[in-house]
Amino acid sequence: MKGIITVLGKDKVGIIAKVCTYLAEHNVNILDISQTIIQGYFNMMMIVDISEPAKSFEMLVEDLQDIGRTLGVEIKLQHEDIFNIMHRI
Repeated sequence: MKGIITVLGKDKVGIIAKVCTYLAEHNVNILDISQTIIQGYFNMMMIVDISEPAKSFEMLVEDLQDIGRTLGVEIKLQHEDIFNIMHRI
């Protein structure tokens, strides 16, 4: 199963490091990553493998939101299925 992680907010040191460290510690593999900084605003999208995470999907979502709050950015984790269904409609 795959998930989509998006991160948006003002750029600062350590955003990618904090997110990637958390994912590695919870057995979530990063399959693809893209990030840009536009006039000081950070934008990142990741495709991750959530087949065998160390925590439930709901806990991953909550933890990533908490990390986002501490960094001053918005972090969302969504199932890949949501995107597949949206593009079928």
